[in-house]
Order: sequence, then structure tokens, then C-alpha cells
Amino acid sequence: MPPDSSRPYKPANPYPFARTRRTPPTDLTDAEGQVDMRRLRKYRLDRVRAELKRNDFAGILLFDPINIRYATGSRNMAVWTLHNAGRYAFVPTEGPVVLFEFHGCAHLSEGLESIAEIRPAKAWYFYAAGPLVEKRAAQWAAEIADLVQAHGGGNKRLALDHCDLAGARALQKLGIDAHEGEGVMEFARRIKSPDEIALMGVSIAVCETGMARMRDALEPGITENQLWAKLHETNIAMGGEWIETRLLASGGRTNPWFAESSDRIIRPGELVSFDTDLIGPYGYCADLSRTYFCGPGKPTPKQRELYALAWEQIHFNIDVLKPGLTSKELVECSFQLPASCLENRYCVVYHGVGLADEYPQIVYLEDLESGGYDGLVEPGMTLCVESYIGEVGGDEGVKLEQQVLVTETGCELLTSFPFEETLMAREI
Repeated sequence: MPPDSSRPYKPANPYPFARTRRTPPTDLTDAEGQVDMRRLRKYRLDRVRAELKRNDFAGILLFDPINIRYATGSRNMAVWTLHNAGRYAFVPTEGPVVLFEFHGCAHLSEGLESIAEIRPAKAWYFYAAGPLVEKRAAQWAAEIADLVQAHGGGNKRLALDHCDLAGARALQKLGIDAHEGEGVMEFARRIKSPDEIALMGVSIAVCETGMARMRDALEPGITENQLWAKLHETNIAMGGEWIETRLLASGGRTNPWFAESSDRIIRPGELVSFDTDLIGPYGYCADLSRTYFCGPGKPTPKQRELYALAWEQIHFNIDVLKPGLTSKELVECSFQLPASCLENRYCVVYHGVGLADEYPQIVYLEDLESGGYDGLVEPGMTLCVESYIGEVGGDEGVKLEQQVLVTETGCELLTSFPFEETLMAREI
């Protein structure tokens, strides 16, 4: 049953899950010693093909750079190609994988055994094609249709993760039966291999290093942007790639949540809350949240009360997490927020994480009918456990988040960054 919100939730161990916490590789060299990259690529490609076969698709055409990377191991200009369809990949259920690469970039993926052929991409998005979108899309579709014909064995059911209207129409004219393919990739990506967990550990280690540098730099007079830059700098310097959001706020900007980092000067006595959403080395996501107190001085009773409630929610929800539960069953037994914080609740209680935030999204019970869906918690999933505590009309709010691996019997904590001792309202 959910806890009584008037009484603190106390795990038996004051440092819960320490016995099951993994020690991640601390740098890229350590990771490369633990991970067989060929085995990693084979595992991921095999999972994609298993989903294609399960859904009776001839193959899938991938535009999303995160999906391309998962299926092939190839990366190139990921953020730019999120909004410019300048490269794509054809993955048949059976047959050779073809990568269509941006102009002059074929050499970037040479040597990847997961890719049989590299061809120049046909750019038909408006920035590249202008008024010739329809003509270029028809040329593009003809090449894709030929691949489906060659490797589909008569099956013309093609999944696509993203495709603009001109491309979808062009494929339809050629007799290709196009289907939504994002679910194929999300289901493939949901179960992580030991190699993936090791690489995720590298991203977490990089992220936690950046978080420590942020903590060291926090003092009155620094701006939110200057503090946020410490995380970016660390990630890039240690081989990471990008950060998905700008979620750092201080003082009154922490309530309600989702204010983006700004040039606001942080003042003494304020809370500073942030959510990392960091894509680190090898493309894996470290999605952690913490709230710091900017000294000098001591936190107020209200600040400590908010922090303790967020801490209790996180640890209670980790404790009830186990495989075999449906999303609905999980949220039914999860921590219940007090009425004063319910309206300002975070958008999810748990969510999947891998190369980015991934399936599943597990929302509060109050949101299940309007914005949720049911699913199954399975061993091998990596999940983030979320909390945002901010009272409606309150002065500040607290954001906390942990990253875990679902095991056969429960879960293992993947993150180890400490909580803010000065904000603990009660002895725990």
C-alpha cells in the first residue's frame, strides 16, 4: 500500500540498495575493456529484426539518428539530422543493411560489420530540395521500393520510424505498404544487454563527475547558465555528445517545474534543481536529477520538508519496483503525493532510458486514462524513477531522479551520486 504521507518512509538500510549498486566503468578505456562492440551491435540488430519478424514486416526504414545508431552502430551529426532527414538506413528483416549517408560522409561508417553497403542519401526535405520535394521524394521512393522488392520475398510491408507526407505518398504510389515503425524500435530497445549496461555506466560516471563539478561551483552570484555549463563542459571533455534539455532552475523558478536555465543570478539560501538528460560516450543516456542548497546558512524547514518528501517518494518507488507488474499495478502501489503537491506532479512516475528516454512511460494513476497506457515491467529494462515535489502556490520545488536496472527479483541502482545532507529534514 502507498505510505501515509504524514509519516516518513524509511528503508531498513539508510543507504538503500547499496548492496546491489553496480560499479560503472569510470572512463572510456575501462568500458572498452569490458564491452565487445561487435557483440553489442549484433545484439541490437538481432532485436530489431526479431521485432520486424514478429510484426511481419519486410524491413524498416530509419531516419531517427538514435534508431540508426541502435540498429547499425553508426553515428553522424545526430542533433542536426533530428530535424534534417539527411541520412537514413534500410534494415531488412532478412538481408544486408544499407546505410544512406550524408554527402561526403561515407568514410565515417567504414569498417562497421553491421552495415553491408553505404550509398549516398537522396535529400528530399525542403531545405535541400526546395520546390523539387515531390520529384526528389519520387526518386528516393523508387530506390527504397527496389530494396523492399529485392529482400522482402514478396512482402511489401515496410515499417518507417519517421517519414514526411511527400515520402509516404511516393512509397504508396509504388505499391509499398507503409506502417508506423517507431513502436518496432522502442520495443527492440527496451531490454538491455550487459554490454549496454556497461556503456550506460560510463555515461552515468561522466554525468556524476559533471554534477560534482556543478556542486563545487555553486555559490551566490553564479548564474544558472554558468552553473549548467559545468555539466556540458564535463560531458564534452570526457567524450560525451549532447544534453537533451535545459532543465536547471533556482529559487522561485523551481516551482512549478520545467523552467529552462537562464541568466538569473543564484542567491544565498535558494534551492537549485536540475535534470541532466545527458547523452554521454557511446550515445547512452544518464538521466539523473538533484536539488542543491546554495549557502551560506541553513535550509528553511519548508525546504527540508519538500526535500524529504521527494526523497521518500523516490526510495519508496524503487522499493516497490519489480518485474511482472503492469504499469497500472505499479502505479497503484507507488507513493501517493499529498494533496498540496498533486496538481504540480511530474509528468511520469517511471520511464525507460537507453540511448535516450525510451519506452515505457509510466504516468501517475490520475493521468492513466487521459495520457497513459499499460505495459509490463521486464527484467533487463533500465528505468528512471522520478520525483518533483512543489506545492501549488509554493515558493520552491525539489527535483530528484534515480536510474535503475530491473532484475529478475527487483532492481539494481545504477546511480551513486549523493543526496544533499543539509536538506534532509529527518534522520534517515
